[in-house]
Amino acid sequence: MSVAVDRHEITPPARSAPAPWKLLIVDDEPEVHQVTRLVLSSFRFEQRPIEFLSAHSGAQARAMLRDQPDIAVVLLDVVMETDQAGLELVHYIRGELRNTFIRIVLRTGQPGHAPEHEVIANYDINDYKEKTELTAQKLSTTLYSALRAYRDMMTIEASKRGLERVIAASAHVFSHEKSHEFASAVLSQLAHLLGMERGALYCRVPSPSTMPDHFHIDAASGEYERFVDRNADEQLPSHMVTSLRAAYEDRAHVFREDHYVLHFVDTRRTESLLYVGEAWKLDELDYRLVEVFCTNVSIAFENLHLNRELSEAQLETICVLAGAAESRSKETANHVKRVGLLAEFFAKEYGLSDREAEALRFAAPLHDIGKLGIPDSVLNKPGKHTPEEAVVMRKHAELGHQMLATARQPLLELAASIAASHHENWDGSGYPRGLAGKAIPIGGRITMLADVYDALGSRRCYKEPWPSEDIRIYILQQRGVKFDPQLVDILIANWDKAEAVRRMLPD
Repeated sequence: MSVAVDRHEITPPARSAPAPWKLLIVDDEPEVHQVTRLVLSSFRFEQRPIEFLSAHSGAQARAMLRDQPDIAVVLLDVVMETDQAGLELVHYIRGELRNTFIRIVLRTGQPGHAPEHEVIANYDINDYKEKTELTAQKLSTTLYSALRAYRDMMTIEASKRGLERVIAASAHVFSHEKSHEFASAVLSQLAHLLGMERGALYCRVPSPSTMPDHFHIDAASGEYERFVDRNADEQLPSHMVTSLRAAYEDRAHVFREDHYVLHFVDTRRTESLLYVGEAWKLDELDYRLVEVFCTNVSIAFENLHLNRELSEAQLETICVLAGAAESRSKETANHVKRVGLLAEFFAKEYGLSDREAEALRFAAPLHDIGKLGIPDSVLNKPGKHTPEEAVVMRKHAELGHQMLATARQPLLELAASIAASHHENWDGSGYPRGLAGKAIPIGGRITMLADVYDALGSRRCYKEPWPSEDIRIYILQQRGVKFDPQLVDILIANWDKAEAVRRMLPD
């Protein structure tokens, strides 16, 4: 049962006033600071005021510029503690600080120390003014021009950084192949992209012909984590629920002043994804970044389904092939399924990645595919094989490898390796190549133990199932002989779990 919450519990934070533009006045004459502040006291650019900063020497200005990289404009005198103090500060800003954004307006009362044509040619400044020509009107005009240039450069830089974040975020999303991981990745990357502190939530909605009764929350971050497995329409404020319904009904993204809803649907319209997040004061750049990110997520979502379809087709092929080998050798289908599950479990305990372990679960069932090439008289003989029959029977390892070796699918390539190596013994006494120790591929070592352990406990045409204790004794006897010692230790330590797999899928 869903637990209702107060819809007014989620409230937007208070709006803060726009940050002022930082103007640094660098001059050794106190009167210059006073007059500049007086003239520009009511100055506004894009509804943002000026924050005045003062430095009375080049050395003092260096410290301020180092500590406040967001200074927009500096009004810089040339002659201060030295005749070249202002020009040296220009070199410091552009060279040492590598600040190419701040606008530098050189204003001097002694143009003879810094002739305009030389300064403009040799120093990276943005404007040159003599103090005598800087009337109140011209000072305002100069500042307007400098701030426009600074604003435009910062917009370009923000776009660049934003797109870099989108690319990085998109790459992170593309790396997740499982639906729940995909959803969590999108939420976390959206939060990182836009700096959402409150969090976001994800609803996976089936695609009926009519509006669904509820929007179930499958994943969430931040403050919304407490709503997972509940209905968004019962937990969120009414205006956000309205946006949810609008996005689903119109199959489109919805942007509002204090939140947005991103809508995704695969090409077959089998399901929809709705991402809901609160982001205050999204500006035009934020919207563009979100749109680009949405496009990339749509591509990733479609690829997720395509990869899933390819994987399902691949696994279906494997099951058909494994089933054919099972029916010829009169073994049950559940034997190869158990081998796959045991191989996956051993692989994880051995330290392989989840992806590698999952691949073993699907590839290990094909270990005996080569039995398709073994005559029935040998394959299903109820008694012990003659030496000649044993030679024929052993050929199934090479036959299996040959059947699968031409495949270019990773799972089938792994299956080919397993088919060729699952009868190689740890001490080198196995077949077909007499490999020993870690020269035997790990997939073959794991599958051999899973296969022998399960086969000993199963009924065959030539034997009855062994008791569990006899199997344990045999496995321990063959530690370091037939089996990888580390894998044997894993099986013994997890004996009850292995037995549970056998009980879960009986013959």
